[in-house]
Amino acid sequence: MRFEYGRLLIFTKEDVFVCFMSETVGSLYMLNTCPFTWKVRALLDHLDLPHERVKINPLKIKKSVSFAGDWGKTPVWKMSDGEVVVDSTPIMKRIDEVYNNGNLWKMEDQIRRDKWMEWADTKMKDATIPILYGSIGSALSTTRSVAKHERFGFFTGRIYAWLGFPIMWGIIAKKRTKKTGMMPGELWHHLLDEWTEEIGENSFFGGNTPHIVDLAVFGYMQSIEMHSKAFRLIENHSKGMLWFNRMRNSVVVQ
Repeated sequence: MRFEYGRLLIFTKEDVFVCFMSETVGSLYMLNTCPFTWKVRALLDHLDLPHERVKINPLKIKKSVSFAGDWGKTPVWKMSDGEVVVDSTPIMKRIDEVYNNGNLWKMEDQIRRDKWMEWADTKMKDATIPILYGSIGSALSTTRSVAKHERFGFFTGRIYAWLGFPIMWGIIAKKRTKKTGMMPGELWHHLLDEWTEEIGENSFFGGNTPHIVDLAVFGYMQSIEMHSKAFRLIENHSKGMLWFNRMRNSVVVQ
């Protein structure tokens, strides 16, 4: 809640977000439930950068981001000077480079940095769909949650909620689960074992402070957290949740 120029302005996390400072650094074209969008949001919040969040209709993504050429997906980042960057990891690197002197991407051990960023963008990315849609119950719960959080029309949102879950569960999630040979919860516990073992006694992958890799992993987990039924399969991993809560306390949540 904020009072400005004689007006009472009330915002929630689900509204289009504009931080009222002198000007914004850019606009994030996004879906609320997109894991890749959450990665970028984690970085923007961590750096406390004033920006606009433009929620788009999931059925009209290509039209909404047509200025980004043939990309046709989210997120898309449009800088205040008009520069357009696509794909979450390049967006994160570019924002860090322009507004933070690249300090979050810097690391003496570049081989380790690159290995674990790739790990996040392959292993965690591929584990996200199975945990959200890996059972009939979780698939229905997730599609209903997506319909609630995205800018569907009234009827299209309900159609998606009830017709989308058999496709996500029966085709996409089953295929990815079969590929790993693990149940969704088991897979995430395995990944969090790997992640916390790599961090070791440090608070973060970056040591005493978060690194971009921390923010990427945190973003993937936040995208699951908004779907409570799926997140319950993760939150009993004690070491993983200790790190997750440290990350939550380290970022500026808008």
